[in-house]
Amino acid sequence: MENMLEKMKQSATYIEGKLKTTPKIGLILGSGLGELADEIENAVKIPYGDIPNFPVSTVEGHAGQLVIGTLHGKEVVAMQGRFHYYEGYSMQEVTFPVRVMKQIGVELMVVTNACGGMNKNFAPGDLMVITDHLNMTGDNPLIGHNHEELGPRFPDMSHAYTPELVNFVMETGKKLDISLQKGVYAGVTGPTYMSGAELIMLRNLGGDVVGMSTVPEVIVARHADMKIIGISCITDMAVGEEIQGITHAEVVEVANRTKPKFIKLVKEIVSTVEL
Repeated sequence: MENMLEKMKQSATYIEGKLKTTPKIGLILGSGLGELADEIENAVKIPYGDIPNFPVSTVEGHAGQLVIGTLHGKEVVAMQGRFHYYEGYSMQEVTFPVRVMKQIGVELMVVTNACGGMNKNFAPGDLMVITDHLNMTGDNPLIGHNHEELGPRFPDMSHAYTPELVNFVMETGKKLDISLQKGVYAGVTGPTYMSGAELIMLRNLGGDVVGMSTVPEVIVARHADMKIIGISCITDMAVGEEIQGITHAEVVEVANRTKPKFIKLVKEIVSTVEL
Protein backbone atom coordinates (compact mmCIF):
# COMPACT_ATOMS: atom_id res chain seq x y z
CA MET A 1 0.00 0.00 0.00
CA GLU A 2 1.57 3.27 -1.11
CA ASN A 3 2.09 5.90 1.57
CA MET A 4 0.82 3.45 4.23
CA LEU A 5 2.22 5.53 7.07
CA GLU A 6 0.41 8.65 5.94
CA LYS A 7 -2.84 6.80 5.25
CA MET A 8 -2.69 5.06 8.63
CA LYS A 9 -2.30 8.38 10.43
CA GLN A 10 -5.19 9.91 8.46
CA SER A 11 -7.45 7.01 9.48
CA ALA A 12 -6.35 7.21 13.12
CA THR A 13 -6.90 10.97 13.26
CA TYR A 14 -10.44 10.57 11.90
CA ILE A 15 -11.28 7.87 14.48
CA GLU A 16 -9.69 9.74 17.39
CA GLY A 17 -11.81 12.75 16.52
CA LYS A 18 -14.90 10.74 17.49
CA LEU A 19 -13.53 9.28 20.75
CA LYS A 20 -13.57 10.44 24.36
CA THR A 21 -11.32 7.64 25.66
CA THR A 22 -8.42 5.51 24.41
CA PRO A 23 -9.23 1.84 23.71
CA LYS A 24 -6.53 -0.52 24.98
CA ILE A 25 -8.08 -3.77 23.75
CA GLY A 26 -8.83 -4.56 20.10
CA LEU A 27 -11.35 -7.25 19.13
CA ILE A 28 -11.49 -8.77 15.65
CA LEU A 29 -14.82 -10.59 15.44
CA GLY A 30 -15.14 -13.47 12.99
CA SER A 31 -18.11 -15.05 11.17
CA GLY A 32 -21.26 -15.16 13.27
CA LEU A 33 -19.55 -13.50 16.25
CA GLY A 34 -20.27 -9.84 15.52
CA GLU A 35 -23.08 -9.76 18.09
CA LEU A 36 -20.54 -9.25 20.85
CA ALA A 37 -20.02 -5.72 19.56
CA ASP A 38 -23.70 -5.00 20.28
CA GLU A 39 -22.93 -5.39 23.99
CA ILE A 40 -20.39 -2.57 24.01
CA GLU A 41 -21.71 0.33 26.08
CA ASN A 42 -21.53 4.03 25.21
CA ALA A 43 -20.63 2.83 21.74
CA VAL A 44 -19.35 4.95 18.90
CA LYS A 45 -20.09 3.10 15.66
CA ILE A 46 -18.11 4.05 12.57
CA PRO A 47 -18.89 2.31 9.25
CA TYR A 48 -15.72 1.26 7.45
CA GLY A 49 -16.82 3.26 4.45
CA ASP A 50 -16.66 6.48 6.51
CA ILE A 51 -13.05 5.97 7.61
CA PRO A 52 -10.44 7.43 5.24
CA ASN A 53 -8.42 4.72 3.46
CA PHE A 54 -10.31 1.78 5.04
CA PRO A 55 -11.34 -1.19 2.88
CA VAL A 56 -14.99 -2.32 3.00
CA SER A 57 -16.00 -5.85 4.04
CA THR A 58 -17.87 -7.80 1.36
CA VAL A 59 -18.58 -11.03 3.25
CA GLU A 60 -22.13 -12.01 4.22
CA GLY A 61 -22.53 -11.97 8.00
CA HIS A 62 -19.91 -9.23 8.53
CA ALA A 63 -21.48 -5.90 9.57
CA GLY A 64 -18.55 -3.78 8.41
CA GLN A 65 -18.01 -1.20 11.16
CA LEU A 66 -15.79 -0.25 14.08
CA VAL A 67 -17.55 -0.24 17.45
CA ILE A 68 -15.68 1.65 20.16
CA GLY A 69 -16.75 1.91 23.80
CA THR A 70 -16.78 0.09 27.13
CA LEU A 71 -17.08 -3.67 27.62
CA HIS A 72 -17.10 -4.92 31.21
CA GLY A 73 -15.31 -1.82 32.39
CA LYS A 74 -12.57 -1.89 29.75
CA GLU A 75 -12.19 0.46 26.80
CA VAL A 76 -12.31 -1.58 23.58
CA VAL A 77 -12.47 -1.19 19.83
CA ALA A 78 -14.17 -4.01 17.95
CA MET A 79 -14.02 -4.83 14.26
CA GLN A 80 -17.54 -6.00 13.50
CA GLY A 81 -16.47 -7.75 10.32
CA ARG A 82 -12.96 -8.19 8.97
CA PHE A 83 -11.20 -8.17 5.61
CA HIS A 84 -9.88 -11.23 3.80
CA TYR A 85 -7.19 -11.81 1.21
CA TYR A 86 -9.68 -13.74 -0.95
CA GLU A 87 -11.81 -10.59 -1.34
CA GLY A 88 -9.09 -9.26 -3.59
CA TYR A 89 -7.37 -7.00 -1.08
CA SER A 90 -3.62 -7.02 -0.66
CA MET A 91 -2.14 -8.35 2.57
CA GLN A 92 -1.33 -4.76 3.51
CA GLU A 93 -4.98 -3.74 3.04
CA VAL A 94 -6.26 -6.78 4.98
CA THR A 95 -4.10 -5.81 7.95
CA PHE A 96 -4.45 -2.03 7.68
CA PRO A 97 -7.04 -1.83 10.51
CA VAL A 98 -4.58 -3.53 12.87
CA ARG A 99 -2.08 -0.77 12.12
CA VAL A 100 -4.72 1.85 12.82
CA MET A 101 -5.73 0.19 16.10
CA LYS A 102 -2.13 0.32 17.27
CA GLN A 103 -1.98 3.98 16.29
CA ILE A 104 -5.02 4.86 18.44
CA GLY A 105 -3.61 3.07 21.51
CA VAL A 106 -4.50 -0.63 21.38
CA GLU A 107 -2.07 -2.84 23.35
CA LEU A 108 -3.85 -6.21 23.28
CA MET A 109 -5.43 -7.78 20.19
CA VAL A 110 -8.04 -10.51 20.64
CA VAL A 111 -8.52 -12.24 17.28
CA THR A 112 -11.43 -14.62 16.73
CA ASN A 113 -12.44 -16.74 13.76
CA ALA A 114 -14.56 -19.58 12.48
CA CYS A 115 -12.54 -22.54 11.19
CA GLY A 116 -12.55 -26.20 10.23
CA GLY A 117 -11.25 -28.79 12.66
CA MET A 118 -8.56 -31.15 11.32
CA ASN A 119 -7.65 -32.67 14.69
CA LYS A 120 -9.81 -35.78 15.09
CA ASN A 121 -10.13 -35.09 18.83
CA PHE A 122 -12.04 -31.88 18.12
CA ALA A 123 -15.77 -31.49 17.38
CA PRO A 124 -18.01 -28.84 15.80
CA GLY A 125 -18.86 -26.21 18.39
CA ASP A 126 -15.53 -26.52 20.21
CA LEU A 127 -13.53 -23.40 21.01
CA MET A 128 -9.75 -23.57 20.51
CA VAL A 129 -7.12 -21.28 21.95
CA ILE A 130 -4.50 -20.69 19.26
CA THR A 131 -0.97 -21.50 20.41
CA ASP A 132 0.78 -21.04 17.04
CA HIS A 133 0.04 -20.87 13.34
CA LEU A 134 1.12 -22.04 9.91
CA ASN A 135 1.18 -19.30 7.28
CA MET A 136 0.14 -21.27 4.19
CA THR A 137 -1.04 -18.27 2.19
CA GLY A 138 2.14 -17.89 0.15
CA ASP A 139 2.23 -14.21 1.10
CA ASN A 140 3.16 -11.99 4.03
CA PRO A 141 1.85 -8.53 4.95
CA LEU A 142 5.37 -7.37 5.85
CA ILE A 143 6.79 -7.85 2.36
CA GLY A 144 7.95 -4.53 0.96
CA HIS A 145 9.38 -1.42 2.56
CA ASN A 146 9.59 -1.61 6.36
CA HIS A 147 8.72 1.48 8.39
CA GLU A 148 10.98 1.23 11.45
CA GLU A 149 8.55 3.27 13.54
CA LEU A 150 5.97 0.52 13.05
CA GLY A 151 8.24 -2.40 13.91
CA PRO A 152 11.49 -4.22 13.09
CA ARG A 153 12.45 -5.46 9.63
CA PHE A 154 12.68 -9.07 10.89
CA PRO A 155 10.15 -9.57 13.71
CA ASP A 156 10.32 -12.73 15.80
CA MET A 157 7.24 -14.94 15.42
CA SER A 158 8.34 -17.75 17.75
CA HIS A 159 5.79 -16.67 20.37
CA ALA A 160 3.26 -14.79 18.26
CA TYR A 161 0.39 -15.76 20.58
CA THR A 162 1.44 -14.41 23.99
CA PRO A 163 2.21 -17.59 26.03
CA GLU A 164 1.09 -16.25 29.41
CA LEU A 165 -2.19 -15.13 27.82
CA VAL A 166 -2.74 -18.60 26.31
CA ASN A 167 -2.52 -19.94 29.87
CA PHE A 168 -4.75 -17.14 31.14
CA VAL A 169 -7.47 -17.98 28.58
CA MET A 170 -7.31 -21.68 29.45
CA GLU A 171 -7.73 -20.84 33.15
CA THR A 172 -10.59 -18.48 32.32
CA GLY A 173 -12.32 -21.31 30.49
CA LYS A 174 -12.00 -23.55 33.53
CA LYS A 175 -13.41 -20.82 35.77
CA LEU A 176 -16.46 -20.51 33.48
CA ASP A 177 -16.79 -24.28 33.02
CA ILE A 178 -16.18 -23.84 29.28
CA SER A 179 -14.08 -26.65 27.82
CA LEU A 180 -11.32 -25.29 25.56
CA GLN A 181 -9.01 -26.97 23.07
CA LYS A 182 -5.50 -25.75 22.31
CA GLY A 183 -3.77 -25.98 18.96
CA VAL A 184 -2.21 -24.68 15.77
CA TYR A 185 -4.18 -22.63 13.22
CA ALA A 186 -3.30 -23.22 9.55
CA GLY A 187 -4.04 -20.07 7.59
CA VAL A 188 -4.91 -20.41 3.88
CA THR A 189 -6.14 -17.90 1.32
CA GLY A 190 -9.54 -19.36 0.42
CA PRO A 191 -12.10 -18.76 -0.88
CA THR A 192 -12.38 -22.46 -1.69
CA TYR A 193 -12.74 -24.94 1.13
CA MET A 194 -9.85 -27.40 1.13
CA SER A 195 -9.62 -30.68 -0.77
CA GLY A 196 -9.18 -33.92 1.16
CA ALA A 197 -5.53 -34.23 0.14
CA GLU A 198 -4.84 -30.62 1.18
CA LEU A 199 -6.39 -31.21 4.60
CA ILE A 200 -4.30 -34.34 5.15
CA MET A 201 -1.19 -32.35 4.16
CA LEU A 202 -1.99 -29.52 6.57
CA ARG A 203 -2.67 -31.93 9.43
CA ASN A 204 0.61 -33.74 8.74
CA LEU A 205 2.39 -30.37 8.85
CA GLY A 206 1.06 -29.80 12.36
CA GLY A 207 -2.22 -27.92 11.85
CA ASP A 208 -5.15 -28.61 14.17
CA VAL A 209 -7.61 -26.29 12.44
CA VAL A 210 -7.75 -24.48 9.09
CA GLY A 211 -9.18 -21.08 8.20
CA MET A 212 -8.97 -18.11 5.82
CA SER A 213 -8.08 -15.26 8.18
CA THR A 214 -6.20 -14.40 11.40
CA VAL A 215 -2.60 -15.17 10.35
CA PRO A 216 -1.97 -11.90 8.45
CA GLU A 217 -3.54 -9.87 11.26
CA VAL A 218 -1.45 -11.62 13.89
CA ILE A 219 1.76 -11.11 11.92
CA VAL A 220 1.13 -7.37 11.80
CA ALA A 221 0.01 -7.19 15.43
CA ARG A 222 3.19 -8.97 16.46
CA HIS A 223 5.26 -6.65 14.25
CA ALA A 224 3.62 -3.76 16.12
CA ASP A 225 4.56 -5.34 19.48
CA MET A 226 0.99 -6.00 20.58
CA LYS A 227 0.02 -8.77 22.95
CA ILE A 228 -2.16 -11.33 21.16
CA ILE A 229 -4.93 -13.77 22.06
CA GLY A 230 -6.34 -15.98 19.30
CA ILE A 231 -9.53 -18.05 19.68
CA SER A 232 -11.14 -20.23 17.01
CA CYS A 233 -14.70 -21.51 16.81
CA ILE A 234 -14.64 -24.91 15.14
CA THR A 235 -17.69 -24.92 12.89
CA ASP A 236 -17.13 -28.19 11.01
CA MET A 237 -14.78 -31.12 10.86
CA ALA A 238 -12.28 -30.97 8.01
CA VAL A 239 -10.68 -34.41 8.27
CA GLY A 240 -9.27 -35.21 4.84
CA GLU A 241 -10.09 -38.93 4.90
CA GLU A 242 -13.71 -38.25 5.92
CA ILE A 243 -14.47 -34.94 4.19
CA GLN A 244 -18.17 -34.39 3.46
CA GLY A 245 -18.21 -30.79 2.22
CA ILE A 246 -19.41 -27.60 3.86
CA THR A 247 -21.15 -24.34 2.89
CA HIS A 248 -20.68 -20.82 4.28
CA ALA A 249 -24.28 -20.92 5.56
CA GLU A 250 -23.48 -24.04 7.60
CA VAL A 251 -20.36 -22.37 9.01
CA VAL A 252 -22.38 -19.35 10.15
CA GLU A 253 -25.12 -21.61 11.61
CA VAL A 254 -22.67 -23.48 13.87
CA ALA A 255 -20.92 -20.23 14.79
CA ASN A 256 -24.29 -18.82 15.85
CA ARG A 257 -25.04 -21.87 18.01
CA THR A 258 -21.64 -21.57 19.69
CA LYS A 259 -22.00 -17.82 20.11
CA PRO A 260 -23.32 -17.70 23.72
CA LYS A 261 -20.34 -19.47 25.27
CA PHE A 262 -17.90 -17.69 22.95
CA ILE A 263 -19.28 -14.29 23.96
CA LYS A 264 -19.25 -15.29 27.63
CA LEU A 265 -15.59 -16.30 27.34
CA VAL A 266 -14.45 -13.16 25.52
CA LYS A 267 -16.32 -10.89 27.94
CA GLU A 268 -14.64 -12.55 30.90
CA ILE A 269 -11.25 -12.27 29.20
CA VAL A 270 -11.77 -8.55 28.61
CA SER A 271 -13.03 -8.06 32.16
CA THR A 272 -10.13 -9.80 33.93
CA VAL A 273 -7.09 -9.53 31.67
CA GLU A 274 -4.20 -7.42 32.94
CA LEU A 275 -2.60 -5.11 30.39
